[in-house]
Amino acid sequence: MAGRKFDTCFFERYAKATLETFLGASFSALINEDRPDLQMPDRSLGIEVTRAMEPRKDVAQELLREMAGAESPSDDHEEMSRILESGYGYGLQDGKYIGHLEYEYWKLALPLRRIIESKVGKVGAGFYGDFQEYGLYIFCKDHLSEEEVILTMEYTSDLQRHLDLKYSKMYLSLIDRLYVCDLSYVDTLTHPTRCTSFSITRKMCKDFFLKSLD
Repeated sequence: MAGRKFDTCFFERYAKATLETFLGASFSALINEDRPDLQMPDRSLGIEVTRAMEPRKDVAQELLREMAGAESPSDDHEEMSRILESGYGYGLQDGKYIGHLEYEYWKLALPLRRIIESKVGKVGAGFYGDFQEYGLYIFCKDHLSEEEVILTMEYTSDLQRHLDLKYSKMYLSLIDRLYVCDLSYVDTLTHPTRCTSFSITRKMCKDFFLKSLD
């Protein structure tokens, strides 16, 4: 597959696969478009898909080692061969491997707070068109604690509090967990548990990965 170009639709397909699996078959109707990336044909829902990675030195060094071809332990040689062949690696090898095609995608990613600011500004300005409901799906390369997830919800809710157009749902996709956050009501004093999490097993990671290559 030499010369194959990076395809951000890989991540959009991955996002759709997780939503179908955890939130129901209705999400299978989502189509891959632009502004936003995933859309219901009846315009009842539009979901923007993006990513966030903190630009820490240790993360950069890890990526450089992987780009240099450092071996990654695996109990499944067939799986590793498929990863290397595809140029992708999200969700596999416990999230430690990044394929050469997706390297630029993560390297250029904005940190979480900045990417949220950007996306909230765009939805509020009508950049994503006219939908009944908007969702924001964020791939997070770094781990987030449950407390950090709640703080992220509160931060996003505060940013868009006075906007006419805003996200009602936020999906935080970690390697091993998907957080589905309800942004329609967030109370910073009581820290309501309006966020559901779903565990992503290694088998699910592989299934999502392979499905997203199609």
